[in-house]
Amino acid sequence: MKLLQRHLLALLLGTLSLGALAQEAAIRKNLAERLPKLPPIEEVSKTPMEGLYEVRVNHSDLFYTDAQGNFLIQGNLIDVRAQEDLTEKRQAKLTEIDFKDLPLKDAFTIVRGNGKRKLAVFEDPNCGYCKRFERDLVKVDNVTVHVFLYPILGGDSPEKSRNIWCAKDKGKTFLDWMTRDVMPPSVAACDTSALSRNYDFGKKARITGTPTLIFANGARVPGAVGADRVEKMLADAK
Repeated sequence: MKLLQRHLLALLLGTLSLGALAQEAAIRKNLAERLPKLPPIEEVSKTPMEGLYEVRVNHSDLFYTDAQGNFLIQGNLIDVRAQEDLTEKRQAKLTEIDFKDLPLKDAFTIVRGNGKRKLAVFEDPNCGYCKRFERDLVKVDNVTVHVFLYPILGGDSPEKSRNIWCAKDKGKTFLDWMTRDVMPPSVAACDTSALSRNYDFGKKARITGTPTLIFANGARVPGAVGADRVEKMLADAK
């Protein structure tokens, strides 16, 4: 009897699996035919909402559709019972960066207190949000901040980044500018290949804005979040 039950269960699971594959194939086919400009679909998966499917493109861009691919929804899926933004949570998972994969040799460090906690941040010296972030970050103690200069805003961002990177005390020069508006002084040329590598890494990791924060657990947070949020994320990253 138990053997028969196991066979029936295996048959049922196989049937369900085939059904799921057929469903995914139908969604892929219909959306590709009806929306030829939609980027290639990388994944189709069920959501907690009955009859709604997640469609993932471009690594972390999410859309939602019905079982036949007749409708496409762009926006955030929110679980109102749990008060949780499921889209934001999913994208955060998809965009995580393993801290050990960061090219820390291409960053400089600012250590506060015992420096036990770790944080990496990609910043453009001409980014107003980055300045606001740095002026709030001074409230956070016992942290080592790995700063990646990421001059993507144009203008004299590359020049400022070069002057900061080539300064004798990179951290002080950076903070003087970001928190006190003291212009980085022009300095003798040095090897700035790290800035090019930062750009290449950021492009590959889809870092499209500054500041972008990366915590020790891989969590990525875009934007100028406040000190309270940074404290919480540092605590969660332990």
